[in-house]
Amino acid sequence: MNTEALKDLLYRLADDQLILGHRNSEWNGLGPILEEDIAFSSMAQDKLGHSLQLYTLLHQLGEAEPDTVAFTRNAPQFHCTQLVELPIGEYDFSLIRHFLFDHAEILRFEALSHSHYEPLAQVARKLKGELKYHILHANTWIKQLGSSTEEAIERLQNSLNYTLPYALGLFEKTAAEDEIIAAGIFVGEDEIKTRWQENITKILRQTALELPDAATLTPVYGGRTGEHTEHLQPLLDEMAEVFRVDPTAEW
Repeated sequence: MNTEALKDLLYRLADDQLILGHRNSEWNGLGPILEEDIAFSSMAQDKLGHSLQLYTLLHQLGEAEPDTVAFTRNAPQFHCTQLVELPIGEYDFSLIRHFLFDHAEILRFEALSHSHYEPLAQVARKLKGELKYHILHANTWIKQLGSSTEEAIERLQNSLNYTLPYALGLFEKTAAEDEIIAAGIFVGEDEIKTRWQENITKILRQTALELPDAATLTPVYGGRTGEHTEHLQPLLDEMAEVFRVDPTAEW
């Protein structure tokens, strides 16, 4: 097994969780109802915990300590998809992003729970259990709001149209793709994408929302190889502000 190929996968997984975790945390105090303040804060905490477990696996493979990896890299060194770094916007956008992202993630970690790399399989088995609650939350609100008022449906549809090309970037392949499949570490992005499209279509058919034809869209790629929007570096600067004051501090 090529360790660098494994690290490539782990960085993609961990960086997605870290960045979206921080984005979700920005809903604290801003949710449309108190329940959503709590829900997004809870999911944010989960995702930050998930990133820590994945960065710990990277540390075991020779990378720096999790805090160092999380808080000292600049935007071009991150492997997250551009979807997760976009600002939270209005609630309809964050809900759609949550729905599209977590449906992909639960499939990804279900597949990884059977990985031939046992340390990753153990982490994946734990994480997929927590993600079930994220999926339940997303599906509940998509069904409820996507079948409610004309305004709610229109806003969600506009957000879905805007967000889907970024969501397709979740399945961007890297040079490590063939190797991690051959080694039995991961089933590959094509299989996850196919199942993801089937699952989100089933949910959206229970609403007044329509899924744009992904075949007609241009996926937003680049994040996996360090190409990011102008939104990522300011977020990283904010995340690392306290850590950079004294990296050796103990709390």
